[in-house]
Amino acid sequence: MTHLVPGGTLTLADDLALSRMGYGAMQLAGPGVFGPPRDRDQALLVLREAVELGLTHIDTSDFYGPVVVNELIREALHPYPGDLRIVTKVGARRGPDGSWRPSLAPADLEAQVHENLEHLALDTLDVVNLRLPEAGQGEQALAEQFGTLAELQKDGLIRHLGLSAASAAELDQAQAIAPVVTVQNLYNVAARHDDALVDRCAAERIAYAPFFPLGGFTPLQSRVLADVAARLGASAHQVALAWLLQRSPTIVLIPGTSSVAHLRENVAAADLVLPADAVAELDTIGG
Repeated sequence: MTHLVPGGTLTLADDLALSRMGYGAMQLAGPGVFGPPRDRDQALLVLREAVELGLTHIDTSDFYGPVVVNELIREALHPYPGDLRIVTKVGARRGPDGSWRPSLAPADLEAQVHENLEHLALDTLDVVNLRLPEAGQGEQALAEQFGTLAELQKDGLIRHLGLSAASAAELDQAQAIAPVVTVQNLYNVAARHDDALVDRCAAERIAYAPFFPLGGFTPLQSRVLADVAARLGASAHQVALAWLLQRSPTIVLIPGTSSVAHLRENVAAADLVLPADAVAELDTIGG
């Protein structure tokens, strides 16, 4: 394994250091993040290559597949490298048709934690993010839900806690219960509604992990992005990832792919330094 850490390392606690360039494992499942991968051997190769490239941060969830992605991670990487940190999520279930269904009852949150532990073959989860519905939750509901995870943290099943799809007010509510080390929200060069929360996370030394950093199911398309990429001799995706790394010192990236070649392209973006004029141009995309 290489000793270089792509994007550098963000240390959040004595036992939690993440490579700022990570890997999001969601796309290893079948179409629609449902069912088995199209190519199981390739999926295993991607995971092993991610570690070989120096990534120490893998994002996953038992509702990817469901179960499929966590079992792939276990097959590919267990026993896990000592510096690898796996960040998972709870708060949803999948319907038989592949639909995404919020599942936030305390008893089911506890069950989801145990399922992640079982399918990843772990005794303790490094980080668990509570995935909230996009519209947010009331204070009482969030207190009950996040409090359930805080109790499991006290029991030694979880080391650190985070939030996904959270507002600033929900972060306030969670922090009143237990420390929050990660926030995972929709954010990219074209979707800038979370700018203030990105800055707050940097000030409070909280990792901010943009999901869909490349646009997700609707890939980023921008003439400005394409022009900057052409001028720098990079791909548009690499420029979009580099912009995020330069946007905030506590942003950590979890771009997903089921291709080794695309993984390598994403990781190479960690070495791309955008000049000030390029950043200024890119900033106009989400303006």
